[in-house]
Amino acid sequence: MNDYGWDDLTLGLSAQFDVAVTDELMTAFANLSGDINPLHMDEEFAQKAGFPGRVVFGMLTSSFYSQLVGVYLPGKRALLDGIQVEFKSPAYIGDRLTVSGEIAFLNDTYHRCEIKARIRNAAGQLISKATIRAGLK
Repeated sequence: MNDYGWDDLTLGLSAQFDVAVTDELMTAFANLSGDINPLHMDEEFAQKAGFPGRVVFGMLTSSFYSQLVGVYLPGKRALLDGIQVEFKSPAYIGDRLTVSGEIAFLNDTYHRCEIKARIRNAAGQLISKATIRAGLK
């Protein structure tokens, strides 16, 4: 876990990590969220709808943005203030995702930063992109 202080942050500072989407993550997210849409939970239904398999919850993949901020960039002193996410392509169970972010704006007065972030699958396909606002204590 990173422990950047405000004075450590610079424009362009970046971080990334990889995560594998598993059936266990999907089940845990369904139990937590209550979302039991068959596109996410039923392989046959998802395939009949034209997808190669069960579609990963968009909000599950978006939760990795929270991990980016709270663990990697800026790390343990950060509090996520807001996030704007655009979903570009679905992810599927078994995908290995790369979550990356870069500091694009710093506000010295309020100790807030803006992070431009992306999630891509192993083929390099853009799953989502986000603009994240975070404060640093």
